[in-house]
Amino acid sequence: MRPLPRHPSIRLRLTLVYGVVLVATCVGLLTLTYALLYNSLYARVNVERVDRPSAATVTPVTGDKVTDEKIAALALERERIARLRQDRLISSAGTSAAVLLVTAVAGLSASWFVAGRMLRPLRTLTATTRRISGDRLHERIALDGPRDELKELADTFDEMIGRLEAAFESQRRFVADASHELRTPLAVVRTGAEVMLTKPHGTSEQWAAMARRTLIATGRAERLLDGLLALARSDRGVLAREAHDLAVSAAAAVAEVDGDAEHARLTVTSDLRPAPARGDPVLLDRLLSNLVDNAVRHNRPGGTVDVATGLAAGDRAVVTVRNSGHGVPQAEVERLFQPFQRLADDRAGSTASTGLGLAIVRSIVRAHGGTVTAAPNDGGGLTVTVTLPAAGGLDTSPAQAGAR
Repeated sequence: MRPLPRHPSIRLRLTLVYGVVLVATCVGLLTLTYALLYNSLYARVNVERVDRPSAATVTPVTGDKVTDEKIAALALERERIARLRQDRLISSAGTSAAVLLVTAVAGLSASWFVAGRMLRPLRTLTATTRRISGDRLHERIALDGPRDELKELADTFDEMIGRLEAAFESQRRFVADASHELRTPLAVVRTGAEVMLTKPHGTSEQWAAMARRTLIATGRAERLLDGLLALARSDRGVLAREAHDLAVSAAAAVAEVDGDAEHARLTVTSDLRPAPARGDPVLLDRLLSNLVDNAVRHNRPGGTVDVATGLAAGDRAVVTVRNSGHGVPQAEVERLFQPFQRLADDRAGSTASTGLGLAIVRSIVRAHGGTVTAAPNDGGGLTVTVTLPAAGGLDTSPAQAGAR
């Protein structure tokens, strides 16, 4: 690929523009001055300063001789005055040209200096931009000076670098957490295989126990990868915009966790009213599945789960999932929506949770232009409320409210 030709710098172009404007202004002023001088010298060029003597004023004694002498003297005076006028114009033209040359040189020098001073913040911004990289996002321009357009540009650039630094840090943390979470089940499988290989005469019970641990570990890795794919897909945005009833998704999500809820002796109640929303049906199904699954997994034996859907004022589809469980501090609620963030009790507990449930929920909700909030219950557990823009014209029949 041929390199693009290098154009003159902005400083040189500004200098030339300033110089041309200055020289053009000086030329205009000198031209006006020269015109006024010419007018003052030649305005009465055809008017006789000395009137020709009339016949009545001529002395009869001298006759025509005196008159001819006066006329000759007047002609010589006029020639001398004309030469003086011409010399004055030529001298003025030379002086004006010299002044114009000096003014042009001084103007170009001053323009070069002023342009450099004006463009100094841009050079600072360029140098800082070249230094900034993935591991040096902490640097800032921090431009001093008056609050002008260049200062505003530098401050905006600093804000953009701050957002990039936060995004890079979040990505690094996410990659580190994902690596750690994936390494754990793989380490379980590897350790179990190495232990069994050191026992050439292992019993069938030992092999069966290792197989169960392997299934549990691989199942956890599979759920984690599935969650990462869902999170990546929701972060890319909504690919489909279809009318979808959240009540249908909620009913399917409740049916999926029926076995786990029965095993934990949970009471699941649902009040599913039509809640049409517009978006990606797959992501919306995953949204409800994560909410209900999270409410079942993070619960106490014999607890409750309440799922409700409906329409709110202002044409908004609302989903509310409430569960019992351990107490959740108000300061820890926001952290639960970050990837791989769990409460201390959950981290030491079952490995069924991947720490991505509520993070995926928030990502899907944001992709659909909605909001999600969570609040701790007085008796323990959380109440998660999701609000999405409603879709009009969806033909849905009221879902049957049930209790299990």
